[in-house]
Amino acid sequence: MAKEKSKLGTEPIYDVRELGAPRALVLGVQHLFAMFGATILVPILTGLNVSTALLMAGIGTLLFHVITGGKVPAFLGSSFAFIAGYNIVSGGDPARLPYACGGVFVAGFVYVAVAGLIKVIGPKRVMRFFPPVVTGPVIILIGLILSPAALGGPGSGGIMDTLVRVKDGATLPAGVNWLIALAAIATIVVCNLWGRGMLKIVPILMGVIVGYVLALIFGIVDFSGLSGAGIIDIPIKADRFMKFEAGAIITIVPIALATMMEHVGDVSAISATIGKNLIAKPGLHRTLLGDGLATSLASAVGGPANTTYGENTGVLVLTRVYDPRVMQIAAVMAIIASFFPVVEGAIGSIPAVVIGGVSFILYGMISAIGVRNMVENKVDLTKTRNLVVAAMILVSGLGFEFIGGLHFPVGDAVISFSGLAIAAIVGILLNAILPGKDYEFVADDEEVLAE
Repeated sequence: MAKEKSKLGTEPIYDVRELGAPRALVLGVQHLFAMFGATILVPILTGLNVSTALLMAGIGTLLFHVITGGKVPAFLGSSFAFIAGYNIVSGGDPARLPYACGGVFVAGFVYVAVAGLIKVIGPKRVMRFFPPVVTGPVIILIGLILSPAALGGPGSGGIMDTLVRVKDGATLPAGVNWLIALAAIATIVVCNLWGRGMLKIVPILMGVIVGYVLALIFGIVDFSGLSGAGIIDIPIKADRFMKFEAGAIITIVPIALATMMEHVGDVSAISATIGKNLIAKPGLHRTLLGDGLATSLASAVGGPANTTYGENTGVLVLTRVYDPRVMQIAAVMAIIASFFPVVEGAIGSIPAVVIGGVSFILYGMISAIGVRNMVENKVDLTKTRNLVVAAMILVSGLGFEFIGGLHFPVGDAVISFSGLAIAAIVGILLNAILPGKDYEFVADDEEVLAE
């Protein structure tokens, strides 16, 4: 037992069954908490149904694991990349959301087509366009672009909310937000660095608990989501099912370019984290296929597009538990929770500042993984061409994200490119054009990418 405890959080765990069912369930709960904030935020921002999003995140994750042979420790949640597409197509009218879902459905099959192409031509030819000098900065960008969401802003309830809060008629200083967030962050750090046994591999869950308790003490937990919440409800309604419209399809389908780039970055980050070449085995074609089919299935019933999550990588880094069964447990829990509005409301009562504190570390971990990916693959930044590629990716990604991306009107539709999509395109083109390429993808199924 002592040997098992000393292993927790220090040595990789590839089979969670050795920890026992109770601990595996706790790890599943932790993973769901880490994914929950982003998963429900997308439907909140777009007008889609939260319960449907939870249901399809769970089903999509399980489908992904079936297609990839249960080899990839990834959880699929709601994609932020499609938010602009939903909002452009709907124009604020909920009745038009099914048309946006129809566009996302088609976008999912773009994944399927690309997956088929990769299967035919082989990953080696494809990965020529995605060397570490491209994927590393793209992974860094994923974390940096997400970072403002961790801080929040005035009126968001997040860490940077400057509004004075009220408790029982008394005013609370705005600094309470930072106190709660820092308490959550400190808990995660302490548990991960000095925790013993189970505490060492559930730092995120402990951070959420400590932050939530403090938020309760200060009276800033909003229980309104629980009022009138039914015990059980069906998360799928016929009026939310997808509909098709040419303009909506033209607007949304190009977004798939950004999400596929993000997918490659996420899979590369997971590979570097767990020490296995997932792009070779089970193969990029399988991960893309699973992601695309999950997206199409979710949109067909009115759920948001699914995607691999950067937060997922952050959890893997902190816990060193790499067994995909943990994500499968979280997926089943998400499915169950989707049928119980009261559970959804209870989890949704977690203040934004607590989620922000947790995300503060998780998003930073994502960017750090990007740096690690470049270091471990020995990307030579003394070479001007590599420095130029990395620099252009970072600046174009952050710059265009700051101004809201690029938008091109095509008839009645608008084609939008996020900062991440633009950065990926810039990186791919520069790497292809500039002389001096020195990277060759190794397709060895057993290649270890990280020690």
